[in-house]
Amino acid sequence: MSDTINTLLRQLPSVDQFLSQAAVKALQLEFGAPLVKSCLRDVLADNRQHILSGTQTTAPASETLIAQLSRHLDRKTQSSLYPIINATGVIIHTNLGRAPLSDAAQAAMQAVARDYNTLEFDMHTGKRGKRTRHAQALLQELTGAEAALIVNNCASGLILILSALAKRKGVAISRGQLVEIGGGFRVPDIMKQSGAKLVEVGTTNRTHLRDFETVLADEAHRPKVGMLLRAHSSNFRVIGFTTQPTLAELVTLGHQHGVLVADDLGSGSLLQTADFGLAPEPTVQDSIAAGVDVLSFSGDKLLGGPQAGIILGKKAVVAKLAKHPLTRAIRPDKITLAALTATLLHYLKGEATQHVPIWRMISMPLADLTSVAQHWQQAWGERATCIAGVSTVGGGSLPEETLPTTLVALTVRKPDRFMKQLRSEKIIARILDQKVVFDPRTVSAEQIDLVKTRVGQLLAKHPA
Repeated sequence: MSDTINTLLRQLPSVDQFLSQAAVKALQLEFGAPLVKSCLRDVLADNRQHILSGTQTTAPASETLIAQLSRHLDRKTQSSLYPIINATGVIIHTNLGRAPLSDAAQAAMQAVARDYNTLEFDMHTGKRGKRTRHAQALLQELTGAEAALIVNNCASGLILILSALAKRKGVAISRGQLVEIGGGFRVPDIMKQSGAKLVEVGTTNRTHLRDFETVLADEAHRPKVGMLLRAHSSNFRVIGFTTQPTLAELVTLGHQHGVLVADDLGSGSLLQTADFGLAPEPTVQDSIAAGVDVLSFSGDKLLGGPQAGIILGKKAVVAKLAKHPLTRAIRPDKITLAALTATLLHYLKGEATQHVPIWRMISMPLADLTSVAQHWQQAWGERATCIAGVSTVGGGSLPEETLPTTLVALTVRKPDRFMKQLRSEKIIARILDQKVVFDPRTVSAEQIDLVKTRVGQLLAKHPA
């Protein structure tokens, strides 16, 4: 080791020496002494390594070390989960947390998180209560279902339904509904995991009621069919020469043979999507009216609430699910139940389009979107242009369905580099025809001026 390197290494302060400095003591008050000490060791070790490798030829000044320590503490303590601004126009964006919650839902979550609460306590008897009762009455009133059960997400709800009601039995499903959705979630794999036996019916594009009749009428068929299942197609659509039996037809057929009928509804809307210029989406109320024994859907898609799996159906069927051992493993917490209850109340009061964010976005008039886009365009100057575009619902809901919007397109020299800079400002946009575009539909009213300011500052630094 050379004398120069030895000299540089000796010039690095000891941990105790550095901790005595006023600026470092201030960091200890903010971050805590143990963490500051640990991070300081990391910073000194990094400098020592750079000196030994020859990439650092001078000893760092005290101010430099303090700056390095401060940055290291920030990196160490910053959560990887934090809010961002969604300017993509994808309303239910799975990667960005799906449905944002209403103010009332947020307040309800904070209230039960801050204080003790009635999660499993009966205020009338003073004895232990059941968490499964929360939001049940609201769901029954809104949908007409006999009973309700809430679990932690829709995938676990389907596993529970298959495990409790169809284990070692055949579950008949159209080949056109053997879907794979995000994260590699495949219906055949879920069947296998639950212990149910997959019985494929019909073809990919055309399945007739008679195909189900054939399977049910075959006494020698093994495994014997104990359930008919309809699965929502999620984020794809088969078009052209296609056919599927209606849910009501499946219910009639299943009940004639003493077989349960389940509906994996997926998105689970309580409102008629056709009223907003979108393709008709099967509603929860439609499934209940068709007479299904049990159905499941997500809480954080078209319902616009927290992540949850909502199971509705006949009283005896849901009661069996509630008693299954798996139910405890997938039960929701107090935060989820509070947010879900507050979200359902918006529907009960007839105010979903005003207060549930995703429905407020879906129902937003084009004139309002154009006004925001023009506001941004005027602030960003000649590199910004307002253009006609489309927003999408997303989240495995209404595939290929779009809503008209007005985009702001930015012409920048390096779109990918500009997108990276946007992400550092916690703004997510998209690239269209080599332009960076912003859709105001998914930007809240409180974020509009923030986007205007942050993008304007970036444009000032970015060459035309």
